Amino acid sequence: MRALSHGSSMRAHVALALAALVLAGDALHPALAAAGFDYKDALTKTIIFLEAQRSGKLPPNNRVKWRGDSALDDGKLANVDLTGGYYDAGDNVKYGLPLAFTVTTLAWTALAFKPELEQTKELEHVHEAIRWGTDYLLKCAARKNKLWVQVGDPNLDHQCWVRPENMKAPRTLYEIDEKTPGTEIAAETAAAFAASSMVFRNDKKYSRALLNKAKLLFLFAKAHQGSYDGECPFYCSYSGYNDELLWAATWLYLATKRQVYADFISHEAISSSVAEFSWDLKFPGAQVLLAEFNMTSGGGAQNFKAQADNFVCAVLPDTAFHQVFITPGGVIHLRDGANTQYVTSTSFLFVVYSDLLLRTGQSVMCGNQPVAPARLREFARQQMDYLLGANPRHSSYVVGFGANSPTQPHHRGASTPVLAPGTDVNCGLSFGEWMAPDKPNPNELTGAIVGGPDKNDGFVDKRGNSSYTEPCTYINSLAIGPLAALAVRGAQLVATH
Repeated sequence: MRALSHGSSMRAHVALALAALVLAGDALHPALAAAGFDYKDALTKTIIFLEAQRSGKLPPNNRVKWRGDSALDDGKLANVDLTGGYYDAGDNVKYGLPLAFTVTTLAWTALAFKPELEQTKELEHVHEAIRWGTDYLLKCAARKNKLWVQVGDPNLDHQCWVRPENMKAPRTLYEIDEKTPGTEIAAETAAAFAASSMVFRNDKKYSRALLNKAKLLFLFAKAHQGSYDGECPFYCSYSGYNDELLWAATWLYLATKRQVYADFISHEAISSSVAEFSWDLKFPGAQVLLAEFNMTSGGGAQNFKAQADNFVCAVLPDTAFHQVFITPGGVIHLRDGANTQYVTSTSFLFVVYSDLLLRTGQSVMCGNQPVAPARLREFARQQMDYLLGANPRHSSYVVGFGANSPTQPHHRGASTPVLAPGTDVNCGLSFGEWMAPDKPNPNELTGAIVGGPDKNDGFVDKRGNSSYTEPCTYINSLAIGPLAALAVRGAQLVATH
């Protein structure tokens, strides 16, 4: 784990918007794309990585054979069951904020790319990935006005290079409540529940349970406002919590069609034009979701369509409003430390937004300069192709896929040999034995998208180079949609309607 810097007409629109989240796709292309990439293979492997991050009792259909059951006593210190969920990256801590964001974005993927995931036979796997997260989050939110937000002390965890199956560090528990609020985490978990409730509507009891928890957590987040710094320095909320409140209200509005959430969005929520969509900053995601409704915030002062456009204009290098650095090889670079998360998140939003623009006959407006939806799709494809190998190094950043893919991702489970249960690991020697050696990991972390290159397209495949070689769940959760679209629609990313 690395430290990161960093009214009624509206109701009528909602049904259209929800239907629009399910986009029609072309027949599955048997041939590879023009760039020569097997997008279907990349898609499958990207999902498999999430299975490698599972904590708890693994299911019989576990596809990552070197992984085993782990952290089966999580929650025991407080006499609660907090088993399950995901390890966020290369260590053995379960952080609530990025975990919930991973689930929210997986749910959005399942809604927005349902036909593509069906045609590639991956929809069930994505549903399983979502439910692995929501089952855990429901345990965390079992009591009203209280949420368990982290399992594991990162400082103690980082003193031992050991796979989760053999870790022995205390599984310290962290929570938020009325006296110790954490608006960002509460609201993000509400968003995860609300979005997932839409995915699982065929399971009415489960969907209802998710939605009820979403409503309660949103009320808790609003009533007890304050940032939670317990996940610092690893997941500090640099952007504050206004974006999470807007994000949660947006998903609750889409899931319920209730005016109370529309009113919050229009009159209470704060929105802002930014150039980043990430676990810390959700404004562009909410703005893209709300762009179709002709909705505003701040009592009409801010238009979500205009703000979604501003995000695009800040990213694209061929607009007068360009803010985001693009490497000489053509990829987004916002900061070192899991930079590929911004590559996949931007690609995701660009594909989703271009579909909306095509469906509604609109363009992005960068000042007086119109930008056609095709330009968004072209940029999204180029970004994903860069990660797959169309870059100056002619190398993939996806483990087990393409040419010269990473062999030393910064990841305890992948870099440590499978040990018998109960093996007593000498933590003092563990780093020298398993982290430091300059050799490929003994276990392939299939589908992991590592942190990626520096701003000059440079990359050193060394395990200790964690800012560039560590993978994260939320990098992959946002790659699934664009890869599914590329696999089914082809390189032009055009959906048929």
